[in-house]
Amino acid sequence: MGESFTVQISSNLVRKLLEDGEKVKKKTRKPKPRISQEPQAKPLSDDSLSVQGPPIGWPVQPPLYVPPPPPHKTLNPELDGVRSVLQESEKVVERLQKQEENMLQEVTQRAKDLHDKEFKLPNRKPMPCLDEKDACLKCYKEHIKDPLKCAQLVKGFADCARTVRQQQVSAATN
Repeated sequence: MGESFTVQISSNLVRKLLEDGEKVKKKTRKPKPRISQEPQAKPLSDDSLSVQGPPIGWPVQPPLYVPPPPPHKTLNPELDGVRSVLQESEKVVERLQKQEENMLQEVTQRAKDLHDKEFKLPNRKPMPCLDEKDACLKCYKEHIKDPLKCAQLVKGFADCARTVRQQQVSAATN
C-alpha cells in the first residue's frame, strides 16, 4: 500500500498536448524532459493505484495551458467574410432602429398636434338663467305639498329663457 510509482512524460506527449489537435506550421525543437535518476518504475499494480499523488521531494509540473487563437486571426477566409457581413448587418439594424425611433417620435407628436387642433373644446358659455332655475328647484324642494307657492319663480325662469332664446335667434340672423 505504501509503494510509490513514477510517471515519465515523453516529448511526443508534450508536443501533442501543446498542439491540441492543431496543425503546426513548422516544427520547433522541444527540450528533452528531465529523467529522474531514480530506478525504473515498477509496473502499476492494484496496490499502487491507491497512493495519493507523487512522493515527497519530486517537482510538481504545472498544468499545460494552450491559449486560444486570437479572434481576429482565423484560418478560414470564408468565415471572415461571414463575420464582416454580420457586422455590417448589425450596423444597418442599429441605424434602422434609430430611424424607427425618430419616426415614431415624429408621428406621435404630429398625432398629438392634430388631436389638439381637431378636438379642442369650444369656449363654454355660462348656462343662461342658472340662478332662476336653482331658485325654482329650491322652492319645489321646500314646498313639496304646495308647489303653487313657486309660481312666481317659475314665471321668472320662463321669462329669462324666452329672452335668451330671442337673443340667440336675432344673433343668428345677423
